[in-house]
Amino acid sequence: MNRQMQAIRQELLLDLDEAHIFENHNLAPHTTMKVGGPAALFVCPGSTAELFAVLSAAERRDVPRIVMGNGSNLIFDDEGYDGIAIHIGAGIDRILIDGRTVFVEAGALLSAVSRRACEAGLTGMEFASGIPGSIGGAIYMNAGAYGGEMAGIVHTVSSVAESGIVKDRRAESLAFGYRTSAFQQNGETVFGVKLLLEEGDPAVIRDTVADYAKRRAEKQPQDVPSCGSFFKRPPGHFAGRLIEDAGLKGLSCGGASVSGMHAGFIVNNGGATAQDIADLMRIVQETVFAETGVLLEPEVRLLRRDGSVRTY
Repeated sequence: MNRQMQAIRQELLLDLDEAHIFENHNLAPHTTMKVGGPAALFVCPGSTAELFAVLSAAERRDVPRIVMGNGSNLIFDDEGYDGIAIHIGAGIDRILIDGRTVFVEAGALLSAVSRRACEAGLTGMEFASGIPGSIGGAIYMNAGAYGGEMAGIVHTVSSVAESGIVKDRRAESLAFGYRTSAFQQNGETVFGVKLLLEEGDPAVIRDTVADYAKRRAEKQPQDVPSCGSFFKRPPGHFAGRLIEDAGLKGLSCGGASVSGMHAGFIVNNGGATAQDIADLMRIVQETVFAETGVLLEPEVRLLRRDGSVRTY
């Protein structure tokens, strides 16, 4: 660890317990694809106050950083990440329900929020019950499934800018689109969300969640590491169908392969590396483009060691 990282570690110890700061920490267990090397520093703030302290220190010292939740749409380089990986999870995951309003901290898992909403007889979160991400990550990419998406249930998002300014903004001002939001461009970190749901019949809500779970189990790989749908849906097409029609279902590259169950998924069959996944992504993109003229755009972020993103 270089002097810059050593200095920021010492500064962080003024605000965080040493047990929440890890040097040269392996990132693979913190992603759903289970690949990637170590982060120079891996920090787990236990409250929003600690999160603000980490972000402030990183900004002040101009240290590269990435904020992550459950790691369901992140693939780190095999050589790791040369900055601070800030994990928002336990301690920043409260869920509070008041009538139709659900206040959620960014580290709460979508599955947990969906379950709590169901128990409260609130409908609108069913689509998210099987998505393996956190609320913060879901806002960042406007996660969705089965015709639902976060943009349809978000009322207000609380975020902190790189300058340290806290902002509370309504959904309509956050440029939500298909798998995108303003947070992909503005450098702000989401730390809380207010959702506005509708009253519903708990039995119907449970049945809907069970139906979605059954459909996922029948059509999507559940027993191997993956990031879920790997590519965004191109206009007028389905990525999985294009990949299957190109004869790529089951194609392997090292320990990674296009799922034989659903061609829209790239899975880790054991021992896959980030490079295996990147190489397989490129082969899929080039083959589909050669046959259809459609360039598939990854929904997953593949990060280089310096934090830049591979797209092709």
